[in-house]
Amino acid sequence: MMWDRKALKQRAKEKFKANYWKCVLIGLLLSLIMGGHAGGSGSFGSGAQYGFHPDTEETIEMGKDQDEGKETDTISDGSFDMSMSEDGTLVILDEEGNEVQLGNAAIAAVAVAVLIGVILVFLVVFILVGILDAFVINPFQVGCYRFFYKNLSEPARISNLGYGFDNNYKETAKTMFFRDLYLVLWSMLLIVPGIVKGYEYMMIPYLLADDPTMTKEKAFEESRRMMTGQKWNAFVLDLSFIGWNILSLFTCGLLSVFYVNPYKMSAHAALYETLKYGYNESSEGMVTDTQMTV
Repeated sequence: MMWDRKALKQRAKEKFKANYWKCVLIGLLLSLIMGGHAGGSGSFGSGAQYGFHPDTEETIEMGKDQDEGKETDTISDGSFDMSMSEDGTLVILDEEGNEVQLGNAAIAAVAVAVLIGVILVFLVVFILVGILDAFVINPFQVGCYRFFYKNLSEPARISNLGYGFDNNYKETAKTMFFRDLYLVLWSMLLIVPGIVKGYEYMMIPYLLADDPTMTKEKAFEESRRMMTGQKWNAFVLDLSFIGWNILSLFTCGLLSVFYVNPYKMSAHAALYETLKYGYNESSEGMVTDTQMTV
């Protein structure tokens, strides 16, 4: 199918401006969830998990070793002193002041234990983020795409955000999960295959937003069909916003929030509408299959 990029962007801009503030709000929400799913800060446990006990007095001292005159960093919890001398030797002093040095094997064991702990924490966080992404963020993303798609024909409502949760939720979550999984796997090969597949799967959330009864297999098949011969055109469409993105940098992202992001998302929705149904600019409506140029 042949389509005019300038005409598509012009229509997207007009529809976005007609429902400006709602588009800005939905565009901001969509940018936040697509920009990072695990933002924020938090604590994963209390200090007791790492060997710090509130019922013991802890001190950190720096001074001269009385016997050797070496500068040391000393950590004491009331029952033992742990020191690191200038030459990097780790020394533990018991309650009677007797020196106990850790051997290489002991230090290696501690290092391995710390590494395993870090890996376990990372895996737990990764799994939690994956669950949040699959069951909350992805259906919400489908609702955002439906908002921009519906806004092309009428002023869309904020209630569209819940569409992915209210209509065939399980199938929507499953389809979007496999889309993300396949994109990760393709991206592990090289960057370029991941980008190509990203455009090949580009229409999946719009298909789910348009027809929630669509199965995973049908969504992948239909998106692949729609984007056949259109990946480069879609890439050029995204590239045409690069000037706006550069200008956004000079406004600390404000231009992106209040103009560029909703404009671009509206253009993507218009691209889906054009590839799926075709659009007749002169009649201000959808063309039939017999009118479409393929």
